Amino acid sequence: MFSHVIHLLKEMEKTKNKLIEENVMLKEQLERKSSFQGIVGISKQMQEVFKIIKQVAPTDATVLLRGESGTGKELVANAIHSLSKRSDKPFIKVNCPAIPETLIESELFGYERGAFTGATERRKGRFEIANGGTIFLDEIGEVPLNVQSKLLRFLAEHSFERVGSSKTIKVDVRVIAATNRNLENMVEEGRFRSDLYYRLNIVPIILPPLRERKEDIPLLVEDFLVRFNKIYNKIVKLTDRALRVLIEYPWPGNVRELENCIQRIVVLSNKKIVDQDELPLPVIYPEIKVASGDNETGMVKSYPLDEIERNTIIKALKDSNWKIKDAAIKLGITHRQLNYRLKKYKIVKIYKIVEN
Repeated sequence: MFSHVIHLLKEMEKTKNKLIEENVMLKEQLERKSSFQGIVGISKQMQEVFKIIKQVAPTDATVLLRGESGTGKELVANAIHSLSKRSDKPFIKVNCPAIPETLIESELFGYERGAFTGATERRKGRFEIANGGTIFLDEIGEVPLNVQSKLLRFLAEHSFERVGSSKTIKVDVRVIAATNRNLENMVEEGRFRSDLYYRLNIVPIILPPLRERKEDIPLLVEDFLVRFNKIYNKIVKLTDRALRVLIEYPWPGNVRELENCIQRIVVLSNKKIVDQDELPLPVIYPEIKVASGDNETGMVKSYPLDEIERNTIIKALKDSNWKIKDAAIKLGITHRQLNYRLKKYKIVKIYKIVEN
């Protein structure tokens, strides 16, 4: 009996040590996974981004975030502010394209009563509100030239005048700007001031597209599943096959598109385990979607829904050696429903389809 007790104690000690080792390993993985709240990445590209953030955050240097739409520029701006000495001061976000050209100057720098029709009282601008903190100018490439000159002066002197006033106001504000545009081309075309470009481009941070850091996708999927399962009170998981499909998809909309995809899966799924066939159609069949976005706008073009459905049916038929019964099973619809769609899209007249 005494020998048996000693054996049990040894086994318990082994189990305890194993749990401690696993706990340490999980903590190390978590630290590697994300250095900043909301930013996930173990890829070399993201580790380099984290490194620059750590270096630049404690300073007051102007930062220019570059990258396609949906790569997480706002999250990086948030991280820089949070790690700075200004973290307890305002963090003001300005979505430049959302403000009409005629109002952007007054929105940024404020206005005096009577400065224009409708200006019934004095109003502070975003720069004045951000005093002591950070202002994030998202999509800076959309700012019109007449406002660019005032931004240039602010970066040089940290001062400005409200619209309708000659009184100079001085504030202490750090500027972080972001763009998905090619500012160098815009400078050559005269659509962006070269002197403003050089003032903004003191510390550039280039955020890689998701297709160039595929090793981060499983971690992002895990994070999004945890978040949306909690929000919608569900327990949805993905199979390894489904995860492989997500890893191979090019994600033209980057992390934002992946986030929306996982949210849609959690919301619409009636199952706890989601397989590859239950993923959104454009992800399963990326060939039916134009993956390359517009370099200027970052917008992704897509085919009409009828064309998506038609191409999906043709893909299922090809995968089933043109056998209707097998294709219907693959598509998750009845033989009759598939026949209706074959006639609707005139597929029967083009391809040699086998009734089985």
